[in-house]
Amino acid sequence: MPSAEHDPQALIRRLTALRGTDLPVHGGRTMAYVYDSGLAGLDELAADAAAAVAGVNGLDMTAFPSVVTLENEVVGRAAALLGGGRTEVVGTFTSGGTESCLLAVLTAREHAARTRGVTAPEIVLPVTAHAAFHKAARLFGLTPVTVPVDRTFRVRAADVAAALTERTALVVVSAPSYAHGVVDPVPEVAAAAAGRGVLCHVDACIGGWYLGHLRAAGDLPAPPAFDLGVPGVTSLSVDLHKYAYTPKGASVLLFRDAELRRHGWFAHASWPGYPVVNTTLQGTKSAAPLAAAWVVLHRIGTDGYTELSRRVHLASRQLADGIGRIPGLTVLGSPDASLLAVASTDPGLDPFVLADETRQRGWYLQPQPAWGDSPANVHLTVTAAVADEQRISLLLAEIAAAADRARAVGPATVDPALAALAAGLDPDTLGPHEVDLALTAAGLAPDGTMPARMAPVLATLQALPPALAERLLPEVVSRLYGG
Repeated sequence: MPSAEHDPQALIRRLTALRGTDLPVHGGRTMAYVYDSGLAGLDELAADAAAAVAGVNGLDMTAFPSVVTLENEVVGRAAALLGGGRTEVVGTFTSGGTESCLLAVLTAREHAARTRGVTAPEIVLPVTAHAAFHKAARLFGLTPVTVPVDRTFRVRAADVAAALTERTALVVVSAPSYAHGVVDPVPEVAAAAAGRGVLCHVDACIGGWYLGHLRAAGDLPAPPAFDLGVPGVTSLSVDLHKYAYTPKGASVLLFRDAELRRHGWFAHASWPGYPVVNTTLQGTKSAAPLAAAWVVLHRIGTDGYTELSRRVHLASRQLADGIGRIPGLTVLGSPDASLLAVASTDPGLDPFVLADETRQRGWYLQPQPAWGDSPANVHLTVTAAVADEQRISLLLAEIAAAADRARAVGPATVDPALAALAAGLDPDTLGPHEVDLALTAAGLAPDGTMPARMAPVLATLQALPPALAERLLPEVVSRLYGG
């Protein structure tokens, strides 16, 4: 008999026990990070497809031509939806939104260098653009030029135009932005970029599949224009593991044509090994996410996605209206999509405490710290699993009850002495001792254990200068991983 260390059933029991500490990925109670269609049998179908290609290596498409067929069909589906009717649109299947955004920036850098001679490139983006673009700028040596947004949290085309220079390699707009669920004025921004010969990327990672299919729901208002049919838009990213409801590890980066796409590919033959061509940042890569995405796209189909998008849209509007009727709460901006940022109008009602209270009752609402004119809030990602009257009513009742409990608890406070001390710290010279003191003062245990209530920790991090918070956040994660 195998020991517990090697026994298959014991290993699965151990894995199941570990998963018991996670947030649930089905049922609609985890309103961030996961996307649940609510359709029965989809997980099993995707798992079977992934298992069918488990040994396939996507590194060499000539050795495994199945990956070419699968990718062409998946990308073709995305191009048909978001290519604006342009037959020359092409794309690449990637591991997720971050990789798609990284590749869009890398492609723009290479394009600017080869076609315009730009040697010190800049990327112009709204302050609401996803952090992945700042990551890309750091990795690939671009200077980020951030542009403010208006009171609706949308960027102004005139501000983008004013930020463009001869060094600008790429302009980024969101459809929608993650934090507030609003779509930037893509046609106006893209026109400003095109007027200067600059590429324009639309980050539709979270909303593109949903908004694209929503256009086919004839009884609902059409979303703002945002895809590759908009003049001046040169690339677009859309995640399938979000509102296409495929397993994690699936995104598509679309380009206006194959010539632009080639600027982001890597080829190397100057070594004694095999010729290397990488279409993504990865070399060896599993075909499992691709096969799983392929089978889910076929299973749900255009009509299915249109209906799911319609249900999500109606549920989002119901939730926004219902939250607006809860005393002390308001939805920020005017969301175009299925993302809601809920802030407090009552000084005694702390959104971070509200998030703690809902989590104590089995709901996860994502806390978002204050930044600029955007106050602290909780973020709701509405998926099809939430889109029924009973669940919407249940969620609204829980938010209202949690708001009352949060008032009774009172806002999380930050020790003024700690805030004063933090203001005088230099993030670049912090040693291990100072880091330990700062994290302990924020309420984090030395072994990395997260407290049951995160409001005090979030309040402390929010009060820190951004550079100091960015210095300490990796240390928090390092503690989790035992370092």
